[in-house]
Amino acid sequence: EAGKGGAVRLGMLEASGEYRFFCDADFSMPLEQVDAFLPPALEDVDVAIGSREASGSQRFDEPDHRHLMGRVYNRCVQLSLLPGIEDTQCGFKCFTARASQEVFSRQSLTGFGFDVEALVIARRRGFAIAEVPIPWTYDGDSRVRIFQDSIGMVLDLLLVFFRARSGRYDR
Repeated sequence: EAGKGGAVRLGMLEASGEYRFFCDADFSMPLEQVDAFLPPALEDVDVAIGSREASGSQRFDEPDHRHLMGRVYNRCVQLSLLPGIEDTQCGFKCFTARASQEVFSRQSLTGFGFDVEALVIARRRGFAIAEVPIPWTYDGDSRVRIFQDSIGMVLDLLLVFFRARSGRYDR
């Protein structure tokens, strides 16, 4: 499948094991942090998401304009679909096997907006979601194209909003 969302979807549906974790290719979060996403660090959580905004998180080397753009986008996400989730776009997420199958068999976006869609599906399916504070380092070689990908993410957000309102994710 095309795009990051398509690749993650395919990988999560093909994965095996009780917990299924995906991360950004640049490893901007140290892999040693993965234990914070699993029991015993987290109990009774179906979806653990890395957060650059949760209390105790740290950001390194991120340009101010990138931080501002992320905060504006996430505020729109919170107001429209996911109140209470501070950082939907951090690329480190862990799903239980059951949550992974239920979420990614319904998730369809292939662009960077797939994170929001997956979390909306998870919340609507009743899965417990927790944000995990992480140390995160900005990669200056990021493949995110600021304007083009931002427009795509906003369009994806609108699509998820209308799909959620129509009940598509509840079936």
